[in-house]
Amino acid sequence: MFSLLVAAASVVAGAIASVAGFGIGSLLTPIFNLRDDMRVAVAAASVPHAVATAVRLWMLRRDVDRGVLKTFGVMSAAGGLIGAVLQQYATGASLTFVFAALLALAGLAGLTGASQRVRLGRVAGWIAGILSGALGGLVGNQGGIRSAALLGYELPPRAFVATATAVGLIVDAARVPVYIVMERQALLERASILAMATVAVVVGTLAGKRVLERLPPPIFRRLVGSLVLLLAVYMFWRASVTLS
Repeated sequence: MFSLLVAAASVVAGAIASVAGFGIGSLLTPIFNLRDDMRVAVAAASVPHAVATAVRLWMLRRDVDRGVLKTFGVMSAAGGLIGAVLQQYATGASLTFVFAALLALAGLAGLTGASQRVRLGRVAGWIAGILSGALGGLVGNQGGIRSAALLGYELPPRAFVATATAVGLIVDAARVPVYIVMERQALLERASILAMATVAVVVGTLAGKRVLERLPPPIFRRLVGSLVLLLAVYMFWRASVTLS
């Protein structure tokens, strides 16, 4: 039953990530957390995440906004590396509450259209990048807050997802080796289920690309805002359970 749950969640996660630019870590981390502690769950989810992100980037490579990638993306990778290292020591509920509150604000901004009035310049992009990467590395859901921050840039849907994907792959290149070194034995013991999850998430990625091509920009931004807000609700719930 657990393997079927992982496979189904992986397909859905891949499809959502193709449409919104995030979702794989957000869905798979809590699934793996059903059996493993959070550190192992974050490391396990990072494997299919990295492979599916590479596939998605290849499909959307011509739509990447290189200016945003050079500012926001590079700093996000640096923050992701810092967060991945600190993740072994800072996984408290208070951090999750802060993360959830930021996501909730960003999700509401996307739903109400307030994010369209925000324009991130070079310096603000650096700050948003390093903060989103660090928070993501710490709590294992860097895609949600990265997409929330990217709502501050005026990007069409394909460019938004392509740029978020490129940033995500840079962050994965920084953080996944850290996870592999720290949790290598646990990952080896779960090699078969990680291989299945990787195949399933790629299938979902290929299916989700067709949906992305049909979404007009206003609906796309509201969809991303809704998904970010749902992630915030989940993070609030997870932190509450940890404290109880």
